[in-house]
Parts: sequence; C-alpha cells; structure tokens
Amino acid sequence: MQSESREQILKTNLKTILILIISIVIISLFLFRNLFFKSTYLLKSFGELSVDPEIAFTNNKPTFLEFYAEWCEVCKEMAPKVSAFKDEYEKDINFVFLNVDNKKWGNYIQKFAVNGIPQVNLFDEKGNLISTFIGKQDEIKIRKSINNLKKEEKPYEEIINSEFSIIQENKNNEVNPRSHG
Repeated sequence: MQSESREQILKTNLKTILILIISIVIISLFLFRNLFFKSTYLLKSFGELSVDPEIAFTNNKPTFLEFYAEWCEVCKEMAPKVSAFKDEYEKDINFVFLNVDNKKWGNYIQKFAVNGIPQVNLFDEKGNLISTFIGKQDEIKIRKSINNLKKEEKPYEEIINSEFSIIQENKNNEVNPRSHG
C-alpha cells in the first residue's frame, strides 16, 4: 500500500515537472521570439522596405540590389548585416530587395544572371555594375565595396563564396499583392 502511494506521488511530481518545463519553454519562445526569428522577420520585411528598381536605376543614386528568398538559410544569416547596411547608408544609397520566388522579378533575375543567392549587385549613380557578391560574404568586403561607390574610378569585382543557395523553381506562378518582394 505504501509503495503504491509513493508511485502515485512520483507520477504526480513527474507530471508537474514536465508541465512546468513545457510551460517555461513556451513562455521563453513567446518572450524571445524576436531574437529567435529575427532573421526570418527581416527577410520578410525586405520586400516592403525595398525601393522600386525602376526608381532606383533612374534617381542618380548608387544602388544596393539584393536577390534573396525567404527559404534561403544563407540569406537569413546575412539579413542582420544587410539590415544594418540599410540603416547606415539608406540616405545615400537605394536599397532594392528582390525575392527570387516572385515571378514579377524574372526579368531582373535573367538580366543579372542570378543562379545563386543571396546575390548582391552594387551599382554606381549612373547605373554601372561595380560589384557582384554571391553567397555568404564578410561584412568588411561589402562595406569596402559600398564605400568604393563614392570614388571616381571603380574597378569591377565579383566575389563568390561557396556558401550560397541555388535558386529553386517557384511552384506558385501566381503574382498577387501578397507575393511582394
């Protein structure tokens, strides 16, 4: 009889501890969701924060053009750095973000031969392509290229890192207001 009551107490305590642990995990995820999902949130917001490419290439400002996708792990990893660049340079530079899953941007994807993402193209104020970065990049390299946009002589450079995502075919051919980016 005493062993049955001990087992009952142990089961009750175990259930209580399990419920407590699950509750703590759920509350932590809720409280720290911005920290855990910041990169995903940033990528989703890129399309909304983007300057229209037609305006960017005609307003006599240098342009930072990034091709990305929300499913791209390297894009997610780079998103906080790219967001910081935007915050720092957006007064002087157009920031254009084109989601490769949006058929609306197909002509730009072809024009700039995008076959791996993230791909960042930097253009001077006249619309001349100055730098192309494909894949995961070091913040210092990108910053140096952005700063070179202000110089008179700008030699073209292409920097490819082996850490990038191959563009996947979009199964959803629908273009609608919700397929922004």
